[in-house]
Amino acid sequence: MIERILAPNPSLYTGPGTNTYLVSDGTDVLVLDPGPVLDVHHAAIVAAIGGRTPVGVVVTHTHPDHAPLANPLAVALDVPVYGFASGPEFIPDMEIKDGAVVPVGTHEILAVHTPGHTADHLCFLLGDTLFTGDHIMEGSTVIIEDAAAYLESLYLVRDLAVARIEPGHGNSIDDAGATIADYIDHRLERERQIVAAVGEGAGTIGDIVDVVYAGIPAGLRHAAVHQVGVQLNKLSRDGAVFFDVGTAEEETEVRPR
Repeated sequence: MIERILAPNPSLYTGPGTNTYLVSDGTDVLVLDPGPVLDVHHAAIVAAIGGRTPVGVVVTHTHPDHAPLANPLAVALDVPVYGFASGPEFIPDMEIKDGAVVPVGTHEILAVHTPGHTADHLCFLLGDTLFTGDHIMEGSTVIIEDAAAYLESLYLVRDLAVARIEPGHGNSIDDAGATIADYIDHRLERERQIVAAVGEGAGTIGDIVDVVYAGIPAGLRHAAVHQVGVQLNKLSRDGAVFFDVGTAEEETEVRPR
């Protein structure tokens, strides 16, 4: 059984908030992505577990809206913490890599390493359901750190042929295949848009943002600058543009090939 508990941390970047999941089999319960350290959310998770037996806490990645509650919650529940690696406010008791399994009752969830949003990102597979953390979200694209790795990770989850996605933010996604295909198409289209903008005279990252992200809310412009820089890193390595790979700023110059 899968239950979702919404953390009360809504924002431009988290949407309605972080989804914490309880994955249960019989009386055993596994907590996935407990979220930020919020007393009210901690209490909500414990209340939802009720009289069942907690067996572990798992995180998809170490961003502050997903992982910091993991260690204090695990101490309170007297269970181990699982994750890819240590990060800010997070230290796993057991580091798990691609292909590792975490048991819950008679079932197991399978760790699938999906770098791109972060280098340490894991999705978790349970039957034909994939818990995607920030790899795929409902109603939105995601911020990425490595465009090439992210695209490869999208192809990886596409080939899992899952039916349902339980994302880190937003509602459940029933047509998983179509959503993953849309994500892939979006990333490839974004590459084409950036190359076209540069070819038409956009000479800096700021210029590209003005074209490709026209009308973006002011609070998201910094994220757009970052995203363009990440995409340009890949496009430069692909030979599509001239770009001095490094820190992305509004004034960072870019030229067509």
